[in-house]
Amino acid sequence: MLDDQLSDDVPEEGDYELDVDTFRPVLAAVEAEDADALAIALEPLHAADIADLLEQLGHDERVSLVQLYGREFDGEILSELDEGLREDVVGALEPEVLAEAVRELETDDVVDLIEDLDEPQAEAVLDALDDDDRVVVEQSLSYPEESAGRLMQRELVVAPQHWDVGQTIDFLRNQDDLPEYFYHVILVDPRMRPTGYVTLGRLMGSPRAVKMTEIMEESFRTIPVLQDEAEVAYAFNQYHLISAPVVDVDDRLVGVITIDDAMVILDEEHEEDIMRLAGVGEESSLSDRVIDTTKRRFPWLAVNLVTSIMASLVIAMFDEVIAQFVALAVLMPIVASMGGNAGTQTLTVAVRSLATKDLTSANVWRVMRREVIVGLVNGLIFAVIMGIVGVIWFGTPLLGVVIAVAMVVNLVVAGLAGVMIPVVLERLDIDPALASGAFVTTVTDVVGFFSFLGLAAVMLL
Repeated sequence: MLDDQLSDDVPEEGDYELDVDTFRPVLAAVEAEDADALAIALEPLHAADIADLLEQLGHDERVSLVQLYGREFDGEILSELDEGLREDVVGALEPEVLAEAVRELETDDVVDLIEDLDEPQAEAVLDALDDDDRVVVEQSLSYPEESAGRLMQRELVVAPQHWDVGQTIDFLRNQDDLPEYFYHVILVDPRMRPTGYVTLGRLMGSPRAVKMTEIMEESFRTIPVLQDEAEVAYAFNQYHLISAPVVDVDDRLVGVITIDDAMVILDEEHEEDIMRLAGVGEESSLSDRVIDTTKRRFPWLAVNLVTSIMASLVIAMFDEVIAQFVALAVLMPIVASMGGNAGTQTLTVAVRSLATKDLTSANVWRVMRREVIVGLVNGLIFAVIMGIVGVIWFGTPLLGVVIAVAMVVNLVVAGLAGVMIPVVLERLDIDPALASGAFVTTVTDVVGFFSFLGLAAVMLL
């Protein structure tokens, strides 16, 4: 009985997706223009779920929902929305509703929101802020895009490094404007330079007389305000940070970055790598307009066309061989496809390893050698299989040998190219996720066709 009860409580796949039962009352309320019914339908939903719901609606339905929701609109929904839809939603909000929603957000969330808006809407958001908050947000916006200065929040908790636990606790209890969420008390010297931090757990678990410097965390490290946000996310992941103070060029404290923001950046970096590898653009989403999606994908399809023509030129060199042995035309796609798939497998691992700094100059040759050996082993296995298939299918033993040797050659080259090309591109300061796919595909197609048809011309004519 207990096992059955526990199994019933375990979330199943899809439990956190929005289902039809969630949509139905929301859409009914919007259609009936019933604000009270809409508020009741959305009340139990998390801000992230409401954002997902808005993303799955059409433009007209989305605007109607936002306008009907009115003053109930939560600022957190704006920070959870897909970047491509924020302008839509902000434009549909009444100025006073937008002002109230924005005031609920932390400064880092406001900065993230404004970055994706056009100038009139960005100005509307800034106008909605209190004077002090506006100054803070504008200061953050003065830092370069995708830097720690844009990612940090200004709400933080600071204590002099000479205080003890009792003084710090009394100070915290007397504050009216503490951040809603924070993980560390940052210790600073008289020049506002951070010297360490203390977790709330150790603070509350230590006697009042203990000096704060005696219970500082060993994980302490600072983040330069101009550091790239991808490097910030890597540091959080690598060193298991919960939060980290941000310092200016003089090492003075200017803000703090927390793990939730760092993990968002890490997730975005992963998503960008996947999108770039597929050649669909780093900011593609299901809510994009047809014209935007077409523009983003066209260049990479054009590149693919050029590489395909190059492979076709190799095939044209052996048109006489193909004319005499039609079986070659049947088997050619197999060699190229196997090489392309093997190259993509290696390329994906290599690009991800470069992003996580696991693939470096210290181990690149070892990794390259491993991938070549993997390609050789797989090539030999599939060579035997395709050699037998070639003999049985077409009754020509030499044809089986040709495809077997070509398979080995192409899988070895695929393994080598899948590592070497992204490494070389990174050394040239070219994003390997963006450009590697086209190069690897070209190499495997050209080598595959040339080795297969070249061997056929030598051995079968």
